[in-house]
Amino acid sequence: MPEFFHDKTLYYTPIEFAISHIGGTWKMPILWRLQEKPLRFTELKNDIPHITDKVLASQLKILTRKGLIDRKVFPAVPPKVEYSLTAKGLRSIPVIETIMKYGYELIQEEGIEYPPKK
Repeated sequence: MPEFFHDKTLYYTPIEFAISHIGGTWKMPILWRLQEKPLRFTELKNDIPHITDKVLASQLKILTRKGLIDRKVFPAVPPKVEYSLTAKGLRSIPVIETIMKYGYELIQEEGIEYPPKK
C-alpha cells in the first residue's frame, strides 16, 4: 500500500488513517453514545465511567475538528452546548459495532468473566 501524508502526518495504510479518527480509549465510547441523540457535556461525562473533564473536552475537540461530531451552541445563560454525530460520524458506528463484537468474542474465547461480578 502506498504511504501518504495528511496534516503533516505520514500514514502507511488506510487502516492507520481510520484509527487516527476513531481510535484510542475514549473516541469510540463518545461516538457510540451520540448515535441515539445529541448530548451535552455533562450527560456524556456521567455516561462514560472514568473519563476526566479535561480528556472529554480534548476528545470532543478532536472529534469536532475531524468532522465526526457537531458542536451546537444555544444562546442561553449559562451557555448550552450539545454534541451530535455528523453523517461522517454516523458512518463510524458500524465499524465500532464490528470492533465491539470482535472484542466480545475475544473475551469469551479467553474465558474472561464479562461483565465482571463486583
